[in-house]
Amino acid sequence: MSQTAADSAAPPQPTSALDRYFKITERGSSLSREIRGGVVTFFTMAYIVVLNPLILGFAADADGKFLGGGPGDGSNLPAIAAGTALVAGLMTIFMGVYANFPLALATGLGLNAFVAFAIASKMTWADAMGLVVMEGLIILLLVLTGFRQAVFHAVPTQLKVAISVGIGLFIALIGFVDAGFVRRTAQGPVPVQLGTDGFINGWPTFVFVLGLVLVVVLWVRKVKGAILLAIVATTVVAIIVEAVAKIGPQVNGDKVNPVGWNLVVPGMPSTIIETPTLSTLGKFSLLGSFQSAGLVAAVLLIFTLMLADFFDTMGTMTAIGHEADLLDEEGVPPKTKQILIVDSIAAAAGGAAGVSSNTSYIESASGVGEGARTGLASVVTGVLFLLSMVFAPLVKVIPSEAAVPALVLVGFLMMQQVKEIDWDDLEIAIPAFLTIVLMPFTYSISAGIGAGFVAYVLIKIVRGKAGSVHPLMWLVSGLFVLYFAIDPIKSALGV
Repeated sequence: MSQTAADSAAPPQPTSALDRYFKITERGSSLSREIRGGVVTFFTMAYIVVLNPLILGFAADADGKFLGGGPGDGSNLPAIAAGTALVAGLMTIFMGVYANFPLALATGLGLNAFVAFAIASKMTWADAMGLVVMEGLIILLLVLTGFRQAVFHAVPTQLKVAISVGIGLFIALIGFVDAGFVRRTAQGPVPVQLGTDGFINGWPTFVFVLGLVLVVVLWVRKVKGAILLAIVATTVVAIIVEAVAKIGPQVNGDKVNPVGWNLVVPGMPSTIIETPTLSTLGKFSLLGSFQSAGLVAAVLLIFTLMLADFFDTMGTMTAIGHEADLLDEEGVPPKTKQILIVDSIAAAAGGAAGVSSNTSYIESASGVGEGARTGLASVVTGVLFLLSMVFAPLVKVIPSEAAVPALVLVGFLMMQQVKEIDWDDLEIAIPAFLTIVLMPFTYSISAGIGAGFVAYVLIKIVRGKAGSVHPLMWLVSGLFVLYFAIDPIKSALGV
């Protein structure tokens, strides 16, 4: 072979120290793709800066007090928003620099509602956030001892694929629901329907449809930056629509407008910069919950939080790794331990900052869909979260109806993995099916994973193959049975 031929066959070499550190060229990416991916992930997740205060800020604790102080009239929301952006920014940068993985973190949806309505109602907000800190520290200990990674390796590869597919359907449903394209029915046996009364009603939903059409067209035409361009273009349309039609929000005090904007009313901000207030930081009591709620109740609450955090991240990082083509032959992403360490620390950091447990976000898949393959994209996303603390008015410009079409597209991309499941093998097909369908049907990643694990072990027992089940699968499935039965157990114990 000639020297010229050998050189042409050689893999491309890193062009800078930044390239070498993040392995940009090695993973087939580029600086521009990483930046675009990080920006897209931020825009897809930016809603949490607005939504988290709305979930946490209006819930009174057992003493009738509100997170961040104040009388519960909304004056406490900016502090919660600033804390949300701060922790999301720092932890996402940490993920990028330490784990070199295109995964962003922020306050976990579902977990924040559980903290607000199931935990804080039984104790003070400081006690509730102390529980969150403790849960994060316990999970960190499980990571450092290797237990969390061992569980991950014990899960059959095809079941991991099913987790990714289920998450794809789940985030697509999130997109449709947040846009008002899919809604609950007011009455009758059918739980959901198209729009209101079976029809697409309202300009916000029309803006979503337009954004979905645009992102699909740009994607199939292989336009670079398709997702980001679609979000920006749809936001411009949304601002024009609101300026002309004066639609307003879905909820305004006691008034409900079913065809209003879901979370953010688009419009040009009156100010560009706001000084952040961080009054929620450090407001936690690590052991206060054991006195206010009792030992048994506190332990059960920690257990519930821990299981949800434990497996949501496992599914999320697998799905992101698959979409980015970063998984090894066993379906495991690179630097799994580092990813899980960051995620565990983020859970505790969210509690310490008074904004609830932070966790890995499946919305990161939108950035991966834009081309992100390294932790540099996470660094970009994290920096934008930190900037959003000051430039909050600009973040509030983007309505969810303009951002969530990206989730629907990414849901399609993740759904394509379903062909890797052997649907003729009932021992894996039925657990995979339950995993896939229960995530969107229950609106819970953990519920889908748990059902799939329990079904897998049960079918192995029925077919006389119990000995082939990994011991950790037995343990985890047993814990999930306990997780699903948590309410009857609490009732039996009188807690």
